[in-house]
Amino acid sequence: MATVKIILRKNYQKKDKSFPIVLRLTKNRKSKFLFTGEYILEKDWDETKGLARKCHPNSARLNNMLLKKLTEAHDIALEIESSQNKQSVSTIAKKILNEDDYDFFKSSEIFLANILRRKKFDQHYNQEKRLNIFEAFLGRKQLSFVDLDVKLLKRFEAYLLYERKVAPRTAINYLMLIRTVYNLARKEYHVDDRNYPFGKGKIQIKFPESEKFGLNTEEIKLLETESDLTVAQNNAVNTWLASFYFAGIRVGDILKLKCSDFKDDRLYYRMGKNKKIVSLAVPEKAKKLLHQYTSVQQHNNDLVFPYLKGTNLNDDKQVTIRVKTITRNLNRRLKIVAEKLGIEKKLTMHIARHSFGNIAGDKIPIQMLQKLYRHSSITTTVNYQSNFMHKETDDALEKVINF
Repeated sequence: MATVKIILRKNYQKKDKSFPIVLRLTKNRKSKFLFTGEYILEKDWDETKGLARKCHPNSARLNNMLLKKLTEAHDIALEIESSQNKQSVSTIAKKILNEDDYDFFKSSEIFLANILRRKKFDQHYNQEKRLNIFEAFLGRKQLSFVDLDVKLLKRFEAYLLYERKVAPRTAINYLMLIRTVYNLARKEYHVDDRNYPFGKGKIQIKFPESEKFGLNTEEIKLLETESDLTVAQNNAVNTWLASFYFAGIRVGDILKLKCSDFKDDRLYYRMGKNKKIVSLAVPEKAKKLLHQYTSVQQHNNDLVFPYLKGTNLNDDKQVTIRVKTITRNLNRRLKIVAEKLGIEKKLTMHIARHSFGNIAGDKIPIQMLQKLYRHSSITTTVNYQSNFMHKETDDALEKVINF
């Protein structure tokens, strides 16, 4: 016999610390959780009764709604159990669910809560922003999965490409996010697969080849020798050069470097992206540049670059927000410097990594580049470096046409 109970799903939590109220359907020791669309703080929830406490401002109305859903679920489960055909817990769940109660944005809240629970603050920031843009495109924060079809997704893709002017790869990232949320709803809430808009003959996720480019040696020399810069512009250039000198350290890691990370002419730091420990020799150029900053610091725990000064480095969320703001400011100053020096390529902090790859080209064995880039897989290095390795193809082209 299937049983239905109202509970809090405590492994999901929103930013306001509330938990989703769900119906737990159990049969043969297998359970499914049916999302009600309601959230509540733990202090306002009576675990024994499975209802909101009287201290909740809308307890009467909320409890009436929950009891109604519980009764409806019991009735449907009993009706199915009374039939001749044996039904699994998943089948019963699908019968109980009403598509109107389980829309895309309710599922996206659970998706975002999962990211926060894993403390992936940078990912949460980006995905929440994309979902807000999708909501603004629709003009509402309700979207049933029945209405989330191929036609709507193609309209949204066109909106991204031709009105918001995003890159094709960025548009794919939006579609991937929507697919991820949809897949969560399929798994957790048993949304009907018949309306699924992704796959063969529908919306297919195909990543366009991304064009990576970097500065060449002459352009980097301009950055190294230019003196007619403001203090803010000079600091931005030095931050970029420090990243380049250490094989393209990501901006978040550069900003968190401390004087104590440098020992015996080596840099030791933990990568923010995959938590790997990295050790690199400090090149002579980097020594001269860093001396401008480390010589004025008072303690080993002082940051090399002062941008994150005053930020609680143990608060990952706060650091993530600050790094994004700082990066925007650095990129804005680098753009001004590029215009001043006549560098036509887009100059951003991330381009430091591409510039190292561009100059490395075919000169360094791929296994060594894997170590310098801190890639877990050599395949990643091969795919990344293929953007900058042109010698063999250039020589081949020359041999054919030079007659």
